[in-house]
Amino acid sequence: MLKDIVLNQKLQKEQLLAFAYIERTKEPLAKKWLDSNLIKVILGPRRAGKSVFSLVLLMDRPFMYFNFDDEVLSSAGGIETHELMKELHAVYGQIKTVLFDEIQNLSGWELFVNRLHREGYNIVLTGSNAHLLSRELATHLTGRHMPIEILPFDFKEFLKSKKFEINSEYISLPQQKGHLLNLMENYMINGGFPEVSVNNVDPRDYLGVLFDSLLFKDVVKRHKVKFSTQIGNLGSHLINNFASLYTIRKLLEILNLKSASTTEKYIKYLEEAYLVFSLLRYSPKSIQRIKSPRKIYVVDNGFVSAKAVQHSPDKGKLMENLVFTELVKRGIKPNRDLFYYKTRNDREVDFVIKNGAEVTELIQVCYESISVDVEQRETKALLEACGELKAKKLIVLTWDEKREFKKDDVVINFVPLWEWLMTDINVNVINA
Repeated sequence: MLKDIVLNQKLQKEQLLAFAYIERTKEPLAKKWLDSNLIKVILGPRRAGKSVFSLVLLMDRPFMYFNFDDEVLSSAGGIETHELMKELHAVYGQIKTVLFDEIQNLSGWELFVNRLHREGYNIVLTGSNAHLLSRELATHLTGRHMPIEILPFDFKEFLKSKKFEINSEYISLPQQKGHLLNLMENYMINGGFPEVSVNNVDPRDYLGVLFDSLLFKDVVKRHKVKFSTQIGNLGSHLINNFASLYTIRKLLEILNLKSASTTEKYIKYLEEAYLVFSLLRYSPKSIQRIKSPRKIYVVDNGFVSAKAVQHSPDKGKLMENLVFTELVKRGIKPNRDLFYYKTRNDREVDFVIKNGAEVTELIQVCYESISVDVEQRETKALLEACGELKAKKLIVLTWDEKREFKKDDVVINFVPLWEWLMTDINVNVINA
């Protein structure tokens, strides 16, 4: 039976490689490490394109492939790793490069991978559970792995999927700009999951089913959660209150959960499955970071549109969530390099970006047209935060307005969202 699975997956691999694909922003980074002795670990939510990314990464060389998310394996009741390697070599020959898909589904996978690494295999892994994988990698493969995060399409990848190219010479023309803004609104509402972007499936139906599937497979089933309704209600509540502050105490009151520790644990499970992110308030004092309310963000705006109960889209919050996920895609790590901030006068700044001990950038997100009142509100928060944190770069991201605001020796740039999303950046690797 195992040989049949290997052969069937080999056929699936060849079929996938025959399709056209969207080049991903992180491809150069991954190729840089491909021939290193490090184990390459491709992390991210299911259906975000990890498998295709990894297959394309290896397409110019012979490699063995096995997917541990095969339902036939579940019915077989497990797998012997020495038998697996025997069948892989029987099908592929004496190849020393191997791609293992959804490795977290193999019990004791870290010991198996560690052994193959010692035997000289060039290994690429994919996985859909950020913290679990990171913890096991840190324990068993310390310093011998390179994690790379693949999330749903960023805006440039999304535009590629729509076959739209920005021509700087013509971007000011109403037809070009209108088309671009229409695509950006589509992206902001429906998100960047490849199946939605490339194949134009109905985003609400597809993403609603996907969210429920991830909640069951990667949260309830993986962690053997007894009260699945409670964690389902928690997930739904957080989705409906995205880009908003929350406290554990308030969640306990609203959802009638058992305890603060259970609530914390459930949120951690949702984060591990790449469904949501919690963002801490910035403060040099760790006790204030821990005790302050956190902000919740969703991995993809399409999940909000599919699962949140709303009369009409809250475009201000959708834009803020989009900016957050873009910052994460750029390798800026939440709660280490990325925070929100409250000034001493309780004015909120959406995003604080740090580099080491230094606060380098403050970002406000504003969907509204920039009237005098809106400009004063947004700049006042940034100016206060700048005085307290000594940041050099201050930005207000707008829907489509560009201007500069100066006060004394401080400059605040109002930048259109599309322009910021198209900025070339150095994509960083995430930390293990």
